[in-house]
Amino acid sequence: MQLFYEEDGDIKAGTILADNDASLQIESQHGKRTKLKAGHVLLRYATPGAAEAMESARRLASEIDADFLWEVAGADEFAFADLAAEYYGKTPSGPEAGAVLLTLHGAPIYFYKKGKGRYKAAPADSLAAAKAALERKAREAELRAEWADQLKSGGLPEPFRAKVFELAHKPDKNSLEYKALMDACGETGLSPVRLLDKCGAIPSSHEFHLQAFLLEHFPKGTGFPTLAPPEPPPELPAGDAPAFSIDDAATTEIDDAFSVVFRPDGSVRVGIHIAAPALGILPGSELDHLAAGRLSTVYMPGGKITMLPEGLVDRYTLAENRDCPALSLYVEVAPDYSIVSLASQADAIRIAANLRHETLEPLFNEDTIRNPAAPGYPFRTELEWLWGFACHLEAARGKADQVQRLDYNFKVDGERVQIVPRVRGNPIDKLVSELMILANSRWGKLLAEHDYAGMYRAQSQGKVRMTLKPAPHEGLGLECYAWSTSPLRRYVDLINQRQILAAARGDKPVYPGNDPMLFAAMRDFELAYDAYNDFQRKMERYWCLRWLIQEGIAEMEATVLKENLVRLAGLPLVTRMVGAPALGPGDVVRVAVGDFDLLDNELSCRYLAGAGAA
Repeated sequence: MQLFYEEDGDIKAGTILADNDASLQIESQHGKRTKLKAGHVLLRYATPGAAEAMESARRLASEIDADFLWEVAGADEFAFADLAAEYYGKTPSGPEAGAVLLTLHGAPIYFYKKGKGRYKAAPADSLAAAKAALERKAREAELRAEWADQLKSGGLPEPFRAKVFELAHKPDKNSLEYKALMDACGETGLSPVRLLDKCGAIPSSHEFHLQAFLLEHFPKGTGFPTLAPPEPPPELPAGDAPAFSIDDAATTEIDDAFSVVFRPDGSVRVGIHIAAPALGILPGSELDHLAAGRLSTVYMPGGKITMLPEGLVDRYTLAENRDCPALSLYVEVAPDYSIVSLASQADAIRIAANLRHETLEPLFNEDTIRNPAAPGYPFRTELEWLWGFACHLEAARGKADQVQRLDYNFKVDGERVQIVPRVRGNPIDKLVSELMILANSRWGKLLAEHDYAGMYRAQSQGKVRMTLKPAPHEGLGLECYAWSTSPLRRYVDLINQRQILAAARGDKPVYPGNDPMLFAAMRDFELAYDAYNDFQRKMERYWCLRWLIQEGIAEMEATVLKENLVRLAGLPLVTRMVGAPALGPGDVVRVAVGDFDLLDNELSCRYLAGAGAA
């Protein structure tokens, strides 16, 4: 006796060797002997043998039209043997019944399996939809193969052009384009990025890196939605002294300015004035949600992505020759630079000048300060006094005589870049940073004294963290430090400014200490700020490579940092060097640079010779 049975989802044929009612000993069509449960048997028949029956069933099944079989099956559930009898118009042979069984089993879109050997024809609309899906999959498979072949030969399929950066950085892995790309990568051995580049899809390495960042952090684009204008600043008392800011020429979000009033008794009143967008951006407003989403301005060589719309920035930036709303910290200073008292208030400050680093540094520096022969310039007296005050503040924090370090300004004009070294810790930097540290620390204390929640930067054992409670910042030598002086550029500062304004006025805090929004904003800010800084460093490295290529530099000096890690001379570029003997930190060497990879942001750096110690 022969049989057809189901095993592991397949229809098989075999010969019965022993029938034990609940189970059978059989020999499969391939000669394998096994035990089979009786419940798996679909059909018993006399002849022919299993192998011949299966071969005949497959041949007959290939001649059956599934559409015709579906039409004659009717709408009710049926047994395959009954349908086989109707199809052949007689009691079917084993191979004939097996042919219908194989057809039913192999056409799941036509027939739904309802039980052992039982099926039901699919509804007409379901069948039509399933057929359409199969046709679509067939077309997609053909298109996928065509695209993969085109990619392998170095061509770029037209539909890929609008998705190049998405495919390179953040692909939809279910898309047909991605699947075709991975097929081509598997056959060429190239990564998706390298294959796209080979096909000419990445003409701009700069755009490649920029789009990677934008897809991750600005998937909806960097533009701003059309929003209702912010509330106008309230009527504020007028300040009594002209103020000036100090920034580089590219700065448009001017957050801070200073005023100085000299008194006959030798005391001085210093005004530290901070732009006050918190006066117009209401908590929970559309603008507030926008700022909370971006969290910070993003900086990169040659550009930036602002936290706030240009119109809002224009309204609150401390631009010269106009009265600007500000949160002011007034510091009464004795002739010996000791602080006598402090007061905070919102007022309207007349900004007399926006001084710029590029024009101020040649005039205000260590060689010209208190030098009678040096040429005069606007606010010279105020700047020189503030520099002395800044030195006193620095010493009071235990941070005097810190070593100056080199920083670099990147000036990008189209495809060309200029990298200009700049000494950090010069008089301009010290003046501005010390007054900002003073404001951030004293406003942090103000919040703590009023028991208002605030966002603090704390440092202990070399680790910097953010906290909603005042805590020491060991690196700055302060009891507490709350970012408050860049509210146009950092959402944390905007939140703190709202709290400071409330404390200065004696109002209730805008945010209670247990407000979950504060915890969420602090967490989100830290993540975003780290990501934005990483991107800035990455793009600075990119433009360093571009500068080396632009200037045609093949050899240069480098300083060993540790082992094979070196910093190239005159650039903020750290890389690994190969082929060097044993060297120590500070050793100066001559290296060869080349093999620039602007997509991976890497270069080859090879040791040539020693050049002494730094």
